[in-house]
Amino acid sequence: MTSDSQTNQDIVLVVDDSHDALSLISDALEAAGIDVLVALEGKQALTIAKRLRPDMILLDAVMPKMDGFETCRQLKADPELANIPVIFMTGLTDTSDIVRGLEVGGVDYLTKPINPNELLARMKVHLNNARLTQSAQTALDSTGQVLLTVNSRGELLWATPQAYELFQLAQADVEWRSQTLAPALRIWLQHKPEAQHKLELSQLQHPLSVVFVEARNDDQFLLKLVDGVCISDEQRLQERFSLTGREAEVLNWIACGKTNKEIGEILSISPRTVNKHLEQVFQKVGVENRTAAASVAIRLISEPV
Repeated sequence: MTSDSQTNQDIVLVVDDSHDALSLISDALEAAGIDVLVALEGKQALTIAKRLRPDMILLDAVMPKMDGFETCRQLKADPELANIPVIFMTGLTDTSDIVRGLEVGGVDYLTKPINPNELLARMKVHLNNARLTQSAQTALDSTGQVLLTVNSRGELLWATPQAYELFQLAQADVEWRSQTLAPALRIWLQHKPEAQHKLELSQLQHPLSVVFVEARNDDQFLLKLVDGVCISDEQRLQERFSLTGREAEVLNWIACGKTNKEIGEILSISPRTVNKHLEQVFQKVGVENRTAAASVAIRLISEPV
């Protein structure tokens, strides 16, 4: 699982109430050069995950006190832990149990007795996927974008540091996000908002709203958190470069990585019209191509207000 050039070993948390199963799986993982953490039940697993942030969790579905399904649900409800991939391990083979494991956030499902070679092969795939996801999120973090992703239930899956800073400013703690934000987002998303549609948030010490950016899939939505006191990114671009409102919108979407076709669909204009606006944007911003325009826009948006 590791290479000679890899400086940090993968850390995997194995959660199972069977000592024999823990021993078998731990031996196989350690032989593959993986650092192993172990837990005998769900609450202990959550505590370890919060302290040590493993790269992956292998989770038994059937355990006393807190079963694997509830453990995974709580893990995914914590924004700091939600991106850790979880593979379920269990003797249950009923389709409904498999579906349940995937619904609460599991990425894969292995039935016991565990075949170590199959386990390692599947782990490799999911660890690589997790690294790619983390790289993309790190790139977004570094741009200063105030973005977050939620699922169809409105639960926060991930947010950039800037989004968490705005939540803190508005005193939007974990309880508010679960009891007020999530239900509001769930209802809003059920109505299938279009790009740029805004939802004002309530019961906060500082005005905030969220803007719909795009649906990543059927159960993951990218949103932008907006400070109700500060001017919008489009307004900042418009004022800095003397753009029209539509030109500022086009430039902002260019900074988000959208193509002319996608921008046209978002703004209900033709790709040719988008290109005409871009010609004016390039001239006013003083650049020659969309990559340079996006870079200038991102730098401006990232500047503190």
